[in-house]
Amino acid sequence: MGLKKLHFILVVLTLLFIVPSAYAQDLLARQAPVDKHLRKIDTLALRQVVEREEAQMPASKLYDDWSNKYAHHATELPDSFRINLRGFHMPTESRVVTSNFGARWGRQHKGLDIKVYIGDTIRAAFSGKVRVVRYEAAGYGKYVVIRHNNGLETIYGHMSAWLVQENQVVKAGQPIGLGGNTGRSTGSHLHFETRLCGVALNPALMFDFRNQDVVGDSYMFRKSTYESEGQAANALRGKIGNGGYVASDVRGETIPGGGTVKEASSAKQASKMPHIATEVRYHKVVAGETLYSISKRRGVTVDQLCKMNHITRNMKVRVGQLLRYS
Repeated sequence: MGLKKLHFILVVLTLLFIVPSAYAQDLLARQAPVDKHLRKIDTLALRQVVEREEAQMPASKLYDDWSNKYAHHATELPDSFRINLRGFHMPTESRVVTSNFGARWGRQHKGLDIKVYIGDTIRAAFSGKVRVVRYEAAGYGKYVVIRHNNGLETIYGHMSAWLVQENQVVKAGQPIGLGGNTGRSTGSHLHFETRLCGVALNPALMFDFRNQDVVGDSYMFRKSTYESEGQAANALRGKIGNGGYVASDVRGETIPGGGTVKEASSAKQASKMPHIATEVRYHKVVAGETLYSISKRRGVTVDQLCKMNHITRNMKVRVGQLLRYS
């Protein structure tokens, strides 16, 4: 091959390599202003998405961290904060409050104890994200903490089983666990807490377990008054009678004083419900007793006992059973 021909081939190959590279660099240079513009648009869009999410989830403004290690950690409370209660679901169908919020046995009880049986379904009170799923032998037992979109965190304690995992997103009413008697507990029940910025609020400020409802569309939290309001709420929505109960009360099948939960759901029916007072009394069955002997001892008829407890005459009572007699 001649030198001229070889030189020609080398020139052609050089042009084939340089021209596309130069063209590509020129194209990138021309695109640079466009990329900067798109970057600004992307940043603005991302900011708008974040702002929308914060507007829909006030919790993002109240909490600085997300941890799966602790149940609660008190931080600075806002002077006021409106808690949206719409879209709720009662955590249990039970309407029996066995222990109020506040001083108890020389210490502060930070939630409500609701009578449930082992295996009863426990549900998320609001939509949100599961922060903690842990076991605490000397306290909550098997418990779940959920941070909700409305700013609240709810705690569900003493359960027998978990049905969710940490960091799982849940909907209001979704099963999260089963009723139990784990941890520091003297009988099967649900320990239910509502916290704002890690500070315990009386759940009775927002939840009415007797009527299986919330108190309104929202609750306006005020740092200056929430403690006194919590004490007043116990008087309105506190323990049922003297703490007695029967299975139909706990299962949400009937309401004390007669009727059903479904019937009591309307304002007209609810207004007819008698107030539950201290004259509601219960008898604890001991060995050898029958419906007849109990009725004679308590001064009521067998038919009255059956009606108040929703049982039949031929039903055998069991030791330890609680029967309402007034």
